[in-house]
Amino acid sequence: MPSHPLDTFFSPKSIAIIGASREPTKIPGLLLAFLRKNQFPGAIYPVNPNYEDINGLTCYPKIAAIGQPIDLAIVIIPAKFVTGALEECAAVGVKNVVIISSGFAEEGGDSAGMQDEIGAIARRTGMRISGPNAEGFYNEPGRIAATFSPTVDVKPDAPRLIASRRRIGIVAQSGGIGFAFYNRARALGVAVSYVISTGNESDLGAGEFLDYLVQDTSTDVILLFIEGIRDTDKFLAAAQRAAELGKPVIVTKVGRSSAGERAAASHTASMAGWSAAYDAVFAKYGFIVSNDLDEAVAIAAVLTTSPLPKGDRVAVVTVSGGAGIWAADTVAMQDMNVPELSAGVQQTIRGMIPSYGSPRNPVDITAQAVHSGGLQKTMELLEKSDEVDAVLVVISMASETRMPFKMEELKPLIDRQTKPYVFWSYTLPSNFARTGLAASGVVILSNLSHVGTAIRQLGTYARFKPPADASSAQAADLSKFTSAQAFSEYDSKALLRAAGVDVPQDMLVAECGAVEAAAAKTRFPLVMKIQSADIPHKSEVGGVKVGIANLQDALAAYDALIASARQHRPNAKIQGVLVSPVARKGVEMIVGTMTDATFGPMIMAGLGGVTTELFKDVVYRPAPVSEAEAAAMLDELKAAPLLNGFRGAPKADVAALTALMAKLSQVAAANSAHIAEIEINPVLVHPAGEGVTIVDALVVAR
Repeated sequence: MPSHPLDTFFSPKSIAIIGASREPTKIPGLLLAFLRKNQFPGAIYPVNPNYEDINGLTCYPKIAAIGQPIDLAIVIIPAKFVTGALEECAAVGVKNVVIISSGFAEEGGDSAGMQDEIGAIARRTGMRISGPNAEGFYNEPGRIAATFSPTVDVKPDAPRLIASRRRIGIVAQSGGIGFAFYNRARALGVAVSYVISTGNESDLGAGEFLDYLVQDTSTDVILLFIEGIRDTDKFLAAAQRAAELGKPVIVTKVGRSSAGERAAASHTASMAGWSAAYDAVFAKYGFIVSNDLDEAVAIAAVLTTSPLPKGDRVAVVTVSGGAGIWAADTVAMQDMNVPELSAGVQQTIRGMIPSYGSPRNPVDITAQAVHSGGLQKTMELLEKSDEVDAVLVVISMASETRMPFKMEELKPLIDRQTKPYVFWSYTLPSNFARTGLAASGVVILSNLSHVGTAIRQLGTYARFKPPADASSAQAADLSKFTSAQAFSEYDSKALLRAAGVDVPQDMLVAECGAVEAAAAKTRFPLVMKIQSADIPHKSEVGGVKVGIANLQDALAAYDALIASARQHRPNAKIQGVLVSPVARKGVEMIVGTMTDATFGPMIMAGLGGVTTELFKDVVYRPAPVSEAEAAAMLDELKAAPLLNGFRGAPKADVAALTALMAKLSQVAAANSAHIAEIEINPVLVHPAGEGVTIVDALVVAR
């Protein structure tokens, strides 16, 4: 495998602990103790001028006194001494540093300045630095416990439960939560490759750590816990690579509640919320989103013990009728299918179970059939059947003495499985049961909601396809618009037209005497709208008149629009009135873009018109998008049936809508330095083959 720049970070041959201690209950003492108890195979060098030795290891007054190459230094000293220690590390060629010390950006003021110094040292010297305020990392296959987390403490008398053949890697912007994932995964028998605490990310960030796990052959599933991404480009590149390799990423994003309202001129941005861009990125790259710690671990458990399903059909095999119905309901509520089995399959199952059982699905084999081998025989039958894509086994695993399976027969079945087997125990599973089934590669889950979610997410991930390249063609020259501070609808449509977007030709009227000529050219009925860059939402000032049928009404509308605008916005600069024909009917949609502070331009689509903010049926993706990706966005909308011929209506021209979305996303991506937001609301989607009509548009300058 090609080397990675962080190989010496995660697999160091030598570690120095700056601030090491003999105190076994304090963090510096725990760091040393856990390294040794986990049998770190390399050299350990304690550094502390107050000791000559610590627990049999020579202790050095400073790192320069070691006189040996150091791959990793762990720094746990008062914050004010950290930068000096880093300079000493760089001077002797230390390759990597983990700063456990706290008291930096999290405290603000001068402490934040010290953290900036750490980043500067990393850039100047090339030494890679994790932290400060980090909890370190754990490389389980390499037995490297560079952390003080008690979850990595070695208890020789405690048996180790390992059920999964594949490993999960964990990256967390909270050390406590990262090692909590590890703690809970280990309790289920899920193997782990790495646990990584990112700390304050003065140098190394979550994106670069994600990149390491994506390329790491010992990591099969990645679990992320993030508050915000700092190294955005590296994060996105790693996400793209994970999607291309088919390596699942489960993500929990916290900090979703806002402390204030987003200031935005368009609906596109005002509806985005504080995490819309993160969710858009997660969706683009197929990340599995979970907002519950145990649920995330359950999903990871299923991913590491099961192949991906080929469809959404689930068979429920149960020893309890009630529990089986409950499980079937749960699966169905997750939009999975629990089909009735064919007559032939039912007949075969009936020969394996008592007469009072049920072979339909859920398959109730009853508790009696467990003793006669009916459970395992049914599982083997369903393994070969092409009628189901996954099997949920519902059973009680409370016994401390008896197993419901013949283990010598179960293991070969699990080893050769071509579809997922998920095991739910409706009683709390005993250690005896967990240990016994783990030997066959089975993880027992005990939360039914998590089971249902895990099965659904497995199916969703199986259907995911990496996004195609959506890089835009030669960008249109919009330089004549870039100096504008604000845009009216008229200006916005002119910009979009120059960018290659098909926008109807409207007429701007700057005086009442020009209304007659504009009306004659446009033809009745008309729509007339006030035009001012200072009035982005025209309806709020009575600035829109529709259904104007004759010249007399048009003249009156002009005067009324001007008067209303001056009354409500006396300081607004009025361009005039835009005269447009009444558009043909179609499905009202909104298409827009916004600029996220972390991820840049975003494209949005949703149900449009006056109900846009009421229902907020919208979906976002990072811009640009391809037409195929735009179509996938539309499929996620609750309003999608309106585009597909709802209740006998003609199917809408989705192809024209997706082409508009792709084009608009390219405009936003190519002009992000000058354009903050674009909104087309509504865009009317006409029947298939008849295109779309942009009724109103707003461009917001940066």
